[in-house]
Amino acid sequence: MGFSKFLMAICFMGLTLIHVSLAQNSHQDFVNAHNAARAEVGVGPIRWNHTIAAYAQDYANKRIGDCDLTHSMGPYGECLAEGYAILSAVDAVNLWVNEKQYYDYESNSCIGTDECRHYTQVVWRDSVHLGCARVKCNNDWLFVICDYDPPGNDEDERPY
Repeated sequence: MGFSKFLMAICFMGLTLIHVSLAQNSHQDFVNAHNAARAEVGVGPIRWNHTIAAYAQDYANKRIGDCDLTHSMGPYGECLAEGYAILSAVDAVNLWVNEKQYYDYESNSCIGTDECRHYTQVVWRDSVHLGCARVKCNNDWLFVICDYDPPGNDEDERPY
């Protein structure tokens, strides 16, 4: 891998690799990145929720030892990412949003075997509350989690 910086993400069973850039992040960066994607498809804005953010932070802290992309199995919709770089909020959200190309609105499904459920969770119209966290793991990777309330990706519904 040399000096390459990679990012992996998983949400409801997907795995993706991309290069990432160095950047800072705040909770508003997470909100802004989500709302930009939501506005593109006419979905209302999502708002930061400190209770959900505390839940995300608690779970992220549990992943410091292994940085494993395992879902919390909690009450929220959830997207996860990890990266060997200073992974920003925008990098993580853009990774999930880039899956839009694999989402077919007409069939309400992912195209082929490609993952798209990160994207559909980000733009899920009924998800109006967001909480995210980011930690540096013991292996020097960064772990990012965003939780959504109400959760999305109901099989019988379209995200927008």
